[in-house]
Amino acid sequence: MEKVLYGDCLDILPDFETESIDLIYLDPPFFTNTIQKLKTRDGSKEFSYSDIWKSHEEYAEFLYKRLKELRRVLKNDGSIFVHCDKNSTHIVKTLLDDIFGLKQFQSEIIWYYKRWSNSKKGLLPSHQTIYFYSKTKDFKFKTIYNDYSETTNIDQILQKRVRDKNGKTVYARDKNGNTINSDIKKGVPLNDVWEIPYLNPKAKERVGYPSQKPILLLERIIDIASNEGDIILDPFCGSGTTLVAGKLNNRKVIGIDKSKEAINLTKSRLDKPIKSESNLLKKGKKAYQNVSAMVEKLLHNIDYIPVQRNSGIDAILKTTYQDSPILIRIQKENETIEDAIKSLNKAVITKSSKKSFLIRTNDIKSLLEHDKENSNIEIVNSTIYELNKLLSKANC
Repeated sequence: MEKVLYGDCLDILPDFETESIDLIYLDPPFFTNTIQKLKTRDGSKEFSYSDIWKSHEEYAEFLYKRLKELRRVLKNDGSIFVHCDKNSTHIVKTLLDDIFGLKQFQSEIIWYYKRWSNSKKGLLPSHQTIYFYSKTKDFKFKTIYNDYSETTNIDQILQKRVRDKNGKTVYARDKNGNTINSDIKKGVPLNDVWEIPYLNPKAKERVGYPSQKPILLLERIIDIASNEGDIILDPFCGSGTTLVAGKLNNRKVIGIDKSKEAINLTKSRLDKPIKSESNLLKKGKKAYQNVSAMVEKLLHNIDYIPVQRNSGIDAILKTTYQDSPILIRIQKENETIEDAIKSLNKAVITKSSKKSFLIRTNDIKSLLEHDKENSNIEIVNSTIYELNKLLSKANC
């Protein structure tokens, strides 16, 4: 079932049956007091919506009326997830406590992501908040497990843990004082800080709608709080991400929005759902970290930025030379000096570096002629190279 309804959810929700929805997600206006605008990638269309309010009270009243109606249509085992940013968290939390009750507050989810730096004074904003409330204590929930941290003590994994008479967690022991092995370990339960990449400008699923969220974020909410066949409602569906995520995961979906552009966009996305995969989530951070131990040793005490996944550069110095980047490459163990120069030279040209350094670690010569080295590259002998050179002379 897919329903996309045009209008204000406050006018449409009264037609819904009481306790008819399994899961609600909403990303209402954020009280930014601006007109939100964004163009599609090809610049052919601009989507916008108003986020302007006269006062906090007006914004609170707007949300209160709609949240009351959303609670009515939510099933007793259902949950609601309300997305907000720093401009509205204080208002949204107060309203949810009043309407759903403080006892039904389950989690304050922090959606964390990396963003490019900006020029504003202050800390770089890199998270948004999602409030998770249930209607009753008997809400649907599926625990997701992650791998253990590298710093987790092996005993914490292998040995069973219980609480003593003082409520303190201790290792369980049998009557003879021996530790008891734990049951099968599934990993660490998902916590309330979710690192899910923000949609990058070239993501296939990006449609140019302001405040568009990644499908991966909505899929996680759907996964933990609903079952296949459940009905999911988004009363401010915008670009339709919630509905697309629901459809891709075999849920019935209903979206409401008072923007005709948003309704048309949602319908078109439902016709041809596109989801961008995240290599970061699939492979993990370690897959992107390939700077060798040699780099760390040779550049110890030097202020540098390690460069991952680049065949020509190992590091970039934090200082510059004549307003150009200073690139560092360390000669690989079985690499000729000519090949090392050639690789660094490509990076020097593409990055417009006026001064870069190649750290020589061996004296392997190439059998083939190479282009003359770039004058912008200086070769620095490593202590390893110098020591081996001195040892070879001593053995002569």
